[in-house]
Amino acid sequence: MASDRDGGNCEMGGSMIARTQKKRRCNRQAGFSLLEALISAVVLTIGLLAVCATLALGLSTTQNSQMDTIARQRATQALESVYTARQTATITFDQIENVSSTGTGIFTKGFVKLTDPGPDGIEGTLDDVPVTAIKVPGPSGVLKGAAPPDVSVDLGNFQRQILISDVVTGGTTNPNLRQIEVTIKYPATTGIYRSYTVQAMISAYR
Repeated sequence: MASDRDGGNCEMGGSMIARTQKKRRCNRQAGFSLLEALISAVVLTIGLLAVCATLALGLSTTQNSQMDTIARQRATQALESVYTARQTATITFDQIENVSSTGTGIFTKGFVKLTDPGPDGIEGTLDDVPVTAIKVPGPSGVLKGAAPPDVSVDLGNFQRQILISDVVTGGTTNPNLRQIEVTIKYPATTGIYRSYTVQAMISAYR
């Protein structure tokens, strides 16, 4: 009888041990599943953040590219207005200088807010008028007017400098030649100013 009871106890003990071990294995498996889920969530979050950063960079680059194009156009336009005025005798060669207290120059000094030409038709002079916004293509990439809507770009944050200097060769100033340097700058999407510069020589002879 004692042997039967002992055997029964052993069986019961063995069954309890087996159930305990199985429970521990289940707990370990459940723990691993939770850890794996957390790791997956972290990896997915990092991936989504990387995609968002890439999209933001792409949008920023596109906008800066558009602003660069506008800056190039306005710098070239200002330079061409000086040449046109000179070729049509609207201004004299002596007037192609920056404004000073003693000279006859008509072009503003240093960086000033971007303006449109005034009555004289020349950019960067004292009779300029406030700059107007310009229209650029909307989502279609083509100027269409109402549908889809074009995009209006405010140029109020643009600045321009027209720097006119003498040309010195071998230590001697050439009285019949001047250098014109036009710089347009604007704040990019990052807050840092970007700029575009064009320069050329202009002669006293037409």
